[in-house]
Amino acid sequence: MNWLARRFELSRHGDGQNLRPMEGLRGWAVFLVFLVHYSTLAHPWVEGHAALAQWSAALHTIGNTGVDLFFVLSGYLIYGSLLGRRQRFGKFMWRRVQRIYPAFLAVFAVYLGASLLSPANSRIPQALPQALLYLGQNLLLLPGLFPIEPMITVAWSLSYEMFYYLALPAVIGVLGLRHRDPRWRCVFFLLLTAAVPVACNLLGGGPIRLTMFMAGILLHEALPQSRIPTPGSVLGVLGLLVGMTAPLLPSPNSVTYALKVLTVYAGFFVLCLACFRDAAAPLPRLLCWTPLRWLGNMSYSYYLVHGLALKLGFLVLAKLLPPTGQEAWVYAGLMLPMFAVTLPVSALLFLAVERPFSLAPAQPAPRCPTSAEVAAAALRETAALASTCTVRRPARDGAAEGAAARGATRVE
Repeated sequence: MNWLARRFELSRHGDGQNLRPMEGLRGWAVFLVFLVHYSTLAHPWVEGHAALAQWSAALHTIGNTGVDLFFVLSGYLIYGSLLGRRQRFGKFMWRRVQRIYPAFLAVFAVYLGASLLSPANSRIPQALPQALLYLGQNLLLLPGLFPIEPMITVAWSLSYEMFYYLALPAVIGVLGLRHRDPRWRCVFFLLLTAAVPVACNLLGGGPIRLTMFMAGILLHEALPQSRIPTPGSVLGVLGLLVGMTAPLLPSPNSVTYALKVLTVYAGFFVLCLACFRDAAAPLPRLLCWTPLRWLGNMSYSYYLVHGLALKLGFLVLAKLLPPTGQEAWVYAGLMLPMFAVTLPVSALLFLAVERPFSLAPAQPAPRCPTSAEVAAAALRETAALASTCTVRRPARDGAAEGAAARGATRVE
């Protein structure tokens, strides 16, 4: 257990109480994303069962909210970091690049190799100029905000993250948000929350899920405000259920779709407020379950590579059990085994790439010295001071005094 803790534990003694529940929330979010790809790949085995196929489609829709929860947490953390202290933009962006790119480039190289080995399954255009352009677009994390199919399926969300990293420092700096009243900041981001869906509706579509970052921003503003009541664990669970199930509601037009997105926004806001305000409540303590937190700590690596591991797992399954659409037992029976298949490769990416190249090593918590250590340090300091000082004796005449002064050591 200690061996695992040294490799997957990121919490440090003395950090804010909200850190460990946040790690658990990340673990839950990435499990939701797993459900998306599991439901997609398991569909050929269950498509003959109408009820089960509908259930699988519902889990697929629910799983997509895992990305929204990631956006809320990212919005909270990055806003708090930038608002709390001034940072040079170049240094801030370099840290963001260092956080995203090592694991991304490792997985990108795997996908590129797989594309060369299996051109029939490749998304890279065959013509060299178009292929270079496509690879460049993916390396710059453009798919997502722009209508480009990502080579790594889940990498579309990284374009949203990068846009947030680029835009937020400008917003904070131009509007002088560090010097604004918290109420002014809250009103501004509430208005911005309303403006994004309206703009997307007028444009006939757009990145409406950027609003989730603003839920994280408002969460940061709300946490220290005692006038805002603390939701209990019951309301926190209700917020989680509302956030996950809101996308199942019908949305015949862009207005109802925007309302669904804002419902997810509100549900996850309540969930996070409940978890971060009172770490001793039942829900935050449940999220502090160690395996869930460790999954959350390696969630970025898991997010990037689990789809590839799942696809390989289902390719092997197709050889052993070709799908006929009637294998209802496959969906429920293989969910946990397939989840287990995704863990080793994700852990390998985390330990070999993400942790050493993207995450700062955990520093041990400062320890108060004992009285014996304090006394020993004082004796060493006294001895060092005595060895560097020369006591000058009174000279008997002017010449002797001058000679003594020239040979003496001065302490200033």
